[in-house]
Amino acid sequence: MNPIQSAAFDNEIALAKEFIAGGELAAGFAHIERAHVIGQAFVVPHARSHWLMLKVAFRQKRPVAAFGQIVRLVLGTLGSAVGVVPVGNTGGSNVSMFESMPIAPELQNIIDGGAPPDVRL
Repeated sequence: MNPIQSAAFDNEIALAKEFIAGGELAAGFAHIERAHVIGQAFVVPHARSHWLMLKVAFRQKRPVAAFGQIVRLVLGTLGSAVGVVPVGNTGGSNVSMFESMPIAPELQNIIDGGAPPDVRL
């Protein structure tokens, strides 16, 4: 992961945790999804994003979503390890784990190594 990507991933995770701690689970989840897109090609960040999604699913008392995240935690980690991930997929259990999705331009810029305006490096 390039330094820009790493900083942006960490920023999204920090924002997610702030929202979740304040009880704003949907807002927190949106930041986890952004982190997922940024880090899904790398084993540890990919696993970390699904772990946080799993924690949100448990907190929301959504067993089907929790099961979906357990499956994604295992298969997504393996996919990252072998370099096979559905590019742009947001990682939530509300989308197919095999579906590639368009990447928001600001996230693509981060993935390509460009600094986003809201991340301190």
